[in-house]
Amino acid sequence: MDTPQQPLDIALAHAQRLSGKHLYAGTLQAALSGKTFPVASPATRLQIGTAADGNADDVAAAVGAAAAAQPEWAAMSPRARGKILCQAAAQLTQHTEEIATLLALETGKAIRTESRVEANVLADCFEFYGGLGSELKGETIPFAPNMLVFTQREPIGVVAAILPWNAPLMLMAFKIAPALVAGNTVVVKSAEEAPLSTLFVVELLNRCLPAGVVNILSGFGPSCGGPLVADRRIGKVTFTGSVDTGKVIAHAAAERLIPTTLELGGKSPMIVMEDADLDRTVAGAVAGMRFTRQGQSCTAASRMLVHRSLRDQFVERMAEKVNAMRMGDPLDETTDIGTIISTGQYDRVRSYLDLGRQIPDVQTLQLSAMPEAPALKNGLFIQPTVFVGVDNDNRLAREEIFGPVTCVIPFDTYEQAITMANDSDYGLAATIWTSNLQRALDATRRLQAGFVQVNQNIVAQPGLSYGGIKQSGLGKEASMEAMLDHFTQKKTVLISRD
Repeated sequence: MDTPQQPLDIALAHAQRLSGKHLYAGTLQAALSGKTFPVASPATRLQIGTAADGNADDVAAAVGAAAAAQPEWAAMSPRARGKILCQAAAQLTQHTEEIATLLALETGKAIRTESRVEANVLADCFEFYGGLGSELKGETIPFAPNMLVFTQREPIGVVAAILPWNAPLMLMAFKIAPALVAGNTVVVKSAEEAPLSTLFVVELLNRCLPAGVVNILSGFGPSCGGPLVADRRIGKVTFTGSVDTGKVIAHAAAERLIPTTLELGGKSPMIVMEDADLDRTVAGAVAGMRFTRQGQSCTAASRMLVHRSLRDQFVERMAEKVNAMRMGDPLDETTDIGTIISTGQYDRVRSYLDLGRQIPDVQTLQLSAMPEAPALKNGLFIQPTVFVGVDNDNRLAREEIFGPVTCVIPFDTYEQAITMANDSDYGLAATIWTSNLQRALDATRRLQAGFVQVNQNIVAQPGLSYGGIKQSGLGKEASMEAMLDHFTQKKTVLISRD
């Protein structure tokens, strides 16, 4: 009898099979230049495969495939498209463990706390949007008695979806599932740091979707992402990433007057009032800081504004909880916290740690324990770090670090907390912990963020409208609103009855 293959062996086999490939027109394709770049595990620093290094020629071929497939896909009834997306969701569910293992392998995210969860959200998102085909409807307008006036929603055409590396599968689903059910075709540009798991998912989708409906390229921003945004056949760009790159994309899209959805990060405040349930709040703070994702989350609670009367007790309990978490091999089921994604991001986070240690009168807490396994000695591990007593105008409290680093900032009054929370260039997410309902409702109105929670701190989910204001971006994701407003265009039709 053959010995069953282990998930790691299967994931490594997928990594090798997909190495050096794009996928467009329904088939795996090598980069037209023949160039590739390495993909390594951040936990061991060992190479697990390669990715195709795409350029303008690959972009032209992939966009051509999407443009050729779009008319027939758009002509299909919305419910029929929705049924195909539900079939795709079932296909993804069947391969959850392979997807999760490959994701953990190339991103360093712990399989139990992060990668498997993300693989499940991926499938759930396709199922959610698969059920929304019937919502692609317009309105009748009582304009004049001798006219029949109505609106209808139509697909935009070919959508470019440019992905980040921190939650590539979930955020890819947020972008492409609504685009597809609305009748668009898609060209995905994967993140350089996490190209293989997204390629594997698109390969699985192509088992259900017609060839050319969803395509994926890998490569670097200037040589692959730039030509993709500039291609005249692209009708819409949806991007998650840094503010600086988002501005470049918005400028390029504006040159062609095409719409964009931009999710550009945050410096999310979490307010802890003096009447908060401390046990629930501390647990929510640990989850909200996304320590299991090494703080590599746009909604991470990286500014914890804590009432001065609770600060010391709050910090003590949070430290105790994080110290009980285990850093280690992302593929180990006992691991809570994995690694930083890349050497560049590792160096960036370390530079902020060095900055924090130099601030007078600021307490630095480094929590959890570094892994001791010899195989992980070169891994990109960074201990969760809490800076206590940082001013709200310090760089640590104003700039998005995108690592396991948070600041605990004391305040004395509710008004002071609201002012401090809103004193930021970002406006993605915010949280308040309080037992005062009137104050909670007031905070939801006054906090300048697109995603506000009271007495909880969950991640974005299918069905919840998700997106920020200010420098955190434009538009919404993960909801029916996102599908209708961002992936269709409305046409007004007037018919004379005379």
